Amino acid sequence: MAKYALLVWLCSFCAFAQPAASSDIPSLKPADLAPWYWLKKLNGQDPLLMSAKAISDFNAKVIAAVPERVALASLPNAISGKEVKKAITAISHTSERYLASGKALDWPPYLASRNLAAIKESQPLRFALVVRRTAMRTFPTTTRVFKKDLNTDLDRFQETGLFPGQALAIMATSRDGKWYFAQSRNYRAWVQAADVAIGSRQDVLAYGQKTPFLMTTGARVETVFNPVEPRVSQRKFDMGLRLPLAAFKGHDLYGQNPYSGYVVTLPVRNRDGSLAFKPALIARSQGVHVGYLPYTQGNLIRQAFKFLGERYGWGHDFDGRDCTGFVGEVYRTFGFLLPRNSGEQGYGQFGLNHRFGKGQVSQKLAVLKKAPVGSLIYLPGHVAMLLGWQDGKPWIIHDVAGLAYLKDGKLYRGVLNGVSVTPLLPLMLSPSTSYLEASYNIKTLQ
Repeated sequence: MAKYALLVWLCSFCAFAQPAASSDIPSLKPADLAPWYWLKKLNGQDPLLMSAKAISDFNAKVIAAVPERVALASLPNAISGKEVKKAITAISHTSERYLASGKALDWPPYLASRNLAAIKESQPLRFALVVRRTAMRTFPTTTRVFKKDLNTDLDRFQETGLFPGQALAIMATSRDGKWYFAQSRNYRAWVQAADVAIGSRQDVLAYGQKTPFLMTTGARVETVFNPVEPRVSQRKFDMGLRLPLAAFKGHDLYGQNPYSGYVVTLPVRNRDGSLAFKPALIARSQGVHVGYLPYTQGNLIRQAFKFLGERYGWGHDFDGRDCTGFVGEVYRTFGFLLPRNSGEQGYGQFGLNHRFGKGQVSQKLAVLKKAPVGSLIYLPGHVAMLLGWQDGKPWIIHDVAGLAYLKDGKLYRGVLNGVSVTPLLPLMLSPSTSYLEASYNIKTLQ
């Protein structure tokens, strides 16, 4: 038995030690792509960084410090029409845009689709829960639009993603009635009506506060198939979603004994668009945890690596996520609710901040040397997570589109377009400025 256990251990090690696919990442070794390699650098020291209560208090401070973060429970039952129109027009950028065919966008139909004339002087707020993963859009349309370079990875109408169970305040309806202009906890934009269910204010706001709850900790989690209620059969969930555990006491759920799983309560949409709740089963083999994960450096590494290799998705496009989506979903598993955009996170007056001007490389390195794993490095338009140190140099994990560094005295430009492990120091933001030189804040959530 001892020989067999040793063989299993050696085989698992060899699997990680196989050469990586052809890589243009400077200094990358196959082991760098394995979480155990970075976990062992903790030397078995992995204390709790913050309690659940402390994280809850932290979230309250974020709401107070970041205007874009909104406590939906604080919203009134009606809002002035002038404010709604201002919110809609604030995101309705009419810069030069193109369709994938190369044809310039004809703006009038998109501007008319917002239905501003129908907004009342006092606009009642309705409340809704998201029932399936969906997108928030600049305009009420699924049309993909781009800048003149026609980089189809960057749909300029894509704002962010929404996930099942997230609460919304509905502020207005599009001209065709198929879209709502909505306020989430950290964003305002258009969402497809078919992807949300309208309910009472009380039911909507109470859903995300129910206890006990199950936290989705895998990159993807799926409910068990059932032939009875398709609205909760094989439903997919991303990391960091809080699902209330149902008070289900029977031994037969949709024809299956639920003892080997967790029964959760999920929001569903009735045919008339109204909200209802149904029990659903998630197998224990899925990536889930009862309650939030303990906030430790080791868990930060484990959670971040679950996304390694996922395709980059601007604004949660391509069923993926971008740099702040990656950070946000990882930290949500511990209970943190961060602002959506990198600027809101990086400039926000929350957490332990070490702010810098351009350059100051030695000072930044001194801070990074003392910073715990999971600390966030902010530079214009991007955020990366500190993974650890190797050969006296910092390494990061981040969801990133481009790759640039100096090679033989010339700027090498490549592509990453995914969640990637890279050294920090060689990366260049521009031909004359490195990532570290451009960074303006090193933030630790504490």
